[in-house]
Amino acid sequence: MATLNQLFEMVSDESNHTVAVAAAADVSVLKAVSMAIERNMAHFQLYDNELTITAMLREHFPELLNHPKVQLCHVDSLEMAAQEAVKSVFRNDSDILMKGQIATAVLLKAVLNPTYGLRTGSVMSHVAVFEVAGFDRLIFLTDAGMNISPDLPQKVQIIQNAVQIARSVGVELPIVAPLAGVEVINPNMQVTLDAAALTAMNRRGQIKNCIVDGPFALDNAISVDAAKHKRIAGNNAGNADILLVPTIESGNILYKSLVFFANAKVGSIVAGAKAPIVLSSRADSADSKLYSLALAICSSLTLRTSTRGN
Repeated sequence: MATLNQLFEMVSDESNHTVAVAAAADVSVLKAVSMAIERNMAHFQLYDNELTITAMLREHFPELLNHPKVQLCHVDSLEMAAQEAVKSVFRNDSDILMKGQIATAVLLKAVLNPTYGLRTGSVMSHVAVFEVAGFDRLIFLTDAGMNISPDLPQKVQIIQNAVQIARSVGVELPIVAPLAGVEVINPNMQVTLDAAALTAMNRRGQIKNCIVDGPFALDNAISVDAAKHKRIAGNNAGNADILLVPTIESGNILYKSLVFFANAKVGSIVAGAKAPIVLSSRADSADSKLYSLALAICSSLTLRTSTRGN
């Protein structure tokens, strides 16, 4: 797969999915909902003040009023919107949680609630997928939004989450590159030691369904020419599908650099919870939110299959 638009081909017939949107009264969120319904991607539960969202729909998206795939769910506050949307997923009344015009901290407080939250015991991590001009493949980036400075065991789970997402969109054996400032092991740079350990764990079968190789600097991870120039051997150099960043700051900078400098298209979700979570920024475009929804549906399909298999 080389373009994010190909995600739509994978989900256009999956209208049995339901998305619970917390604080849905936002024009870009509702535009994404409208676009998704046009593509027959899902049903939607929209949690917000009913008067507010009805007025917004009437002005901007009248086709969604009384639509059979749209359910308006009245709540009195942002906190209640988060709680009720999360509870819907917890009860299996919906399959995907989506953030609307609400602070991430408010939504995650409900997600982490011990009574009705969506934690599974695994590390939850942010996985973004980019379509970058000039590349013949999608580039996955993790973790740019959840874990601040993950240790080695957390990095193992972050890789596993990203691999599940990559495989859900057809990348059967993704190459994972743990990024560092250099491509050699330096005892004074912990990130290179972690990269070496992750590589060894993968080769011994402790991290499955992927190839982990590193450390790599960014250029050697994504460019075969750069890897050859530095005489880095092996078929994995320059061919990474998944970029594992060492900290949330480096991930955030790389994420926004791709969007604002490279004009890359992006979709992103949080993986590792009971269900996929679309945690797009409130400033993200409707197109980006739509790509994120498609990615979440692909991931949900994989989760359903694995659950049935167990």
